[in-house]
Amino acid sequence: MTDPLAPLLDLPDVADAVAAAKDAVFQVHRHRVNLRGWATTAAEASVRAARASAALDGGPTEIPADGAVSEPVLTGSLRVAEALGGLVATWQRAPLQVLAKLHVLAAADLTAEVGRPSEQRGVSERLTMLGSLVTGGTSAPAPVLVAVVHGELLTLRPFDSANGVIARAAARLTSISTGLDPKGLGVPEVSCLRRKDEYEAAAEAFASGTPEGVGQWIRFVCSTLEAGAREATSIADAALSG
Repeated sequence: MTDPLAPLLDLPDVADAVAAAKDAVFQVHRHRVNLRGWATTAAEASVRAARASAALDGGPTEIPADGAVSEPVLTGSLRVAEALGGLVATWQRAPLQVLAKLHVLAAADLTAEVGRPSEQRGVSERLTMLGSLVTGGTSAPAPVLVAVVHGELLTLRPFDSANGVIARAAARLTSISTGLDPKGLGVPEVSCLRRKDEYEAAAEAFASGTPEGVGQWIRFVCSTLEAGAREATSIADAALSG
């Protein structure tokens, strides 16, 4: 069968962007702190990712000094971040089940209807297609699959709430499960927040379905993976100096 994502590598500058992203993330894993003490970097990366993701959906970025978070968007994003490590294996074989679980975690304080995607025409079919890609339906490089998962979920908005948090969490799961960022050290979510207008424009371009728009989105996602690697390096450097 033809790989549905294979043509995306032929889009202008996508192959170079993919190579740069892969190299940047690989280098973070070779940082001397992350050779043994990667768990500390990963824990900090997870919290930073959750805070940035919540902010992109309208939540606050700051966690109260006493650690008691009550704001529902941030609370949900932190719950999702805490659960991701235990969902990697299931994501590889039953991604739609994981998406439902992510919605339960992210939206528990936002809506009474959790875990059920929209019945709007076409949503189920596109989720099924996305699931087939995650479970081995493509041999495209990991950054391309990460971008497609992220962009497709932003476009579909399959749930009635928390779709942004879910899309970014699914992209993070894909980075981990494909071996691109197996320890979850990168923090691309921070770059998405810092470049929010560009992020939203690129997501809209992806939703257009045009080759130009899809290429724009993939290049943007690759640039956030590079930026996320720099963020991870700063975390590791701080641990080294501390």
